[in-house]
Amino acid sequence: MRSVGEGAREWIRECQHQFRHHRWNCTTLDRDHTVFGRVMLRSSREAAFVYAISSAGVVHAITRACSQGELSVCSCDPYTRGRHHDQRGDFDWGGCSDNIHYGVRFAKAFVDAKEKRLKDARALMNLHNNRCGRTAVRRFLKLECKCHGVSGSCTLRTCWRALSDFRRTGDYLRRRYDGAVQVTATQDGANFTAARQGYRRATRTDLVYFDNSPDYCVLDKAAGSLGTAGRICSKSSKGTDGCEIMCCGRGYDTTRVTRVTQCECKFHWCCAVRCKECRNTVDVHTCKAPKKAEWLDQT
Repeated sequence: MRSVGEGAREWIRECQHQFRHHRWNCTTLDRDHTVFGRVMLRSSREAAFVYAISSAGVVHAITRACSQGELSVCSCDPYTRGRHHDQRGDFDWGGCSDNIHYGVRFAKAFVDAKEKRLKDARALMNLHNNRCGRTAVRRFLKLECKCHGVSGSCTLRTCWRALSDFRRTGDYLRRRYDGAVQVTATQDGANFTAARQGYRRATRTDLVYFDNSPDYCVLDKAAGSLGTAGRICSKSSKGTDGCEIMCCGRGYDTTRVTRVTQCECKFHWCCAVRCKECRNTVDVHTCKAPKKAEWLDQT
């Protein structure tokens, strides 16, 4: 459970990194068992992303813990043995390959348990997105090798499979979020079909969702939206972090602040680094709150 907890902290940080410039920024709520509040009650693409990356986080954490010897029930991958080859030639499996098989198997049993009990359309959606998260981690396994021979000539190689940095999984699932497919459950509740005629069918690697997302512009307790009032935005950006989009057309306030940073750092023998303090004055732009009447209309 400690490894699962570490995985949870990692995927929450990754979620917040991926959505740091968006109206919904993966904000966690204290004393809420869903972590993100009522936003998880809607079968939206945000919920789809959360289920996928949380499942991926468990796989990554458990797989890493196995290889580091932190768990008594698993160790290095027992299946990568013998001789193999790639585009560079033959090599021998050696070292400690990350045990992705155990990580995926554990995550499937642990994360999917609740959904398999419920057996409704939302559970079907969650199971699909959980699987996307698990396969995303497997997708970025990398081959690491060590050369043997005279002067490192690489006449012999020993290789092992290793997890990539979790950021690669986060980046991949973020792209899946952008291309998520809106679906409806079939009448027998065992599969999905396109939500509307002309929509493309979802594949096994697509995130799927049922409901459209709220705009997250204003506080809406029923939808789980915290609004964007007070959020920092970029005056010059035309993207989602720009003040026009982030503030939903409400405008923004500008505050001039002085930031103190370390600069002109020099290494002194031996062994210290001494820096000067530099002061920079910058303008910080924050979204205005909606007018009271507008806020009441939404809540």
